[in-house]
Amino acid sequence: MRQAGRYLPEYRALKEKYSFLELVKSPEMAEEVTIQPLRRFPLDAAIIFSDILVIPEALGVPYSFREQGGISIDRQITSSDDVRSLDSSEISQKLNYVAEALKRVRNSIGEEKTLLGFGGSPWTLAAYMLEGGSSNNWHAAKAFFVTQRDAYEQLMHTIVEATVDYFKMQVAAGVDAIQIFDSWGAACPGHWYEAMSLRWIREIIAGLEGLVPIIVYAKGMAHHHESIAQTGAQALSVDWSVPIHELKATVGDRLVLQGNLDPSVLDTTPEITRNAVHEILTNMAPHTGYIFNLGHGIHPTAKIANMEALVNTVVDFPS
Repeated sequence: MRQAGRYLPEYRALKEKYSFLELVKSPEMAEEVTIQPLRRFPLDAAIIFSDILVIPEALGVPYSFREQGGISIDRQITSSDDVRSLDSSEISQKLNYVAEALKRVRNSIGEEKTLLGFGGSPWTLAAYMLEGGSSNNWHAAKAFFVTQRDAYEQLMHTIVEATVDYFKMQVAAGVDAIQIFDSWGAACPGHWYEAMSLRWIREIIAGLEGLVPIIVYAKGMAHHHESIAQTGAQALSVDWSVPIHELKATVGDRLVLQGNLDPSVLDTTPEITRNAVHEILTNMAPHTGYIFNLGHGIHPTAKIANMEALVNTVVDFPS
C-alpha cells in the first residue's frame, strides 16, 4: 500500500511548509516524499507520492480537503450535461508533473528497486465526483447509476479514456507496475459490482495491452476474487478481512497476492508487529506468487520502531 510517510518526522516537517496538493504537484517534493521511506528502510519498491483524484481534476473537476476531514469536490457531477462538459483531452500534459516526479524517482532509485504507479478505479473516482466528495453511504453515486444509466456509462468511458492515457504516461516515465485502487468497491451492491466497477477496470487493463503488470486492490471485496481475476489483473492486493493463505490456496498460481497485515498493528509494539508479520509469512511460505504488504494504507500514528520490526522480519525471513 501507499508508503507515503505520514508517520515520518521528515514528512511532517514538509507538511508544515507545504500543503498536500503542493507536495503532489511539485516533482521535486513528490520525489522527496516518495524516497523518504526508502532512506530509512530496505524496502523493495517505491510507490509514487500522488493522489487518485488527479484524474477528476484533469477532467475539470478540482478537489480539496475539508477542514473537518475528507475530500471536497468543487464541481459535483449531477447530470448528463455535466458529464458532457468533462474534458479528457491532453491528460499527459495536464498531469505532466506526475511524469516528471516518476522520472526523478526512477533516476534516484535506479533499476534495483521496483517503481510503482497507481490510480483510482473508474467507480471510485466517479463516486467522489457524483457525491461531491467523501461520503458515508455513497447514496448519490449509486442513485446516479440507477436513474441516469446512460450518463453513468458515458462518465465511465470518459474516466477510462483519461486513466488509460494517464497509466501509459506512467509507463513511459518508468514504472514497473501499476496498482488500481477500487477503494469504494464495497459500496457497490454485489449484483451491480460488475456493471458499476469491474467492467471498467477490465477496459483499462485491456487498454494497457500488457505493458506492465497490474495489481488491483478492492477494499472489502476479497469474496469477489474470482470476478476480479477476470479483469486481466496479474495481482490482487488483499485487505486484512480474509486469511490470505486461505485465499492463496483458492486462487493458486492464477494470481499473485499482496497483503495483508492490518496497519493497526503498527500502532502497537515491535514484538506484536514481529509476531503478526511472522505469522503471515509462515502461512504463506508454502506458496509462490506473494508480496508482503499491509492490508491498507499506513496510519499517521504508526510507530517507526514497529515499521523497522516489520521490514526486518520480512528481510530476515528464510526464503
